[in-house]
Amino acid sequence: MIRLNEDTPQEVLQSVKAGDVVTDTFSKTGLVESVEVIDEGIYRLFRFCLVTGREIVIKK
Repeated sequence: MIRLNEDTPQEVLQSVKAGDVVTDTFSKTGLVESVEVIDEGIYRLFRFCLVTGREIVIKK
């Protein structure tokens, strides 16, 4: 299980793929259905969509 939060290194965030089990250490845990990386210039948003329909969004 991969823990995703603001302290997670960018290399780990980039290595997450569909089928991995992830958690935000609070209330969202599950299998990754899709990963989207949005480059906003200064920051990158990592959006992990889970098979449960929930999303984990990390801003790095």
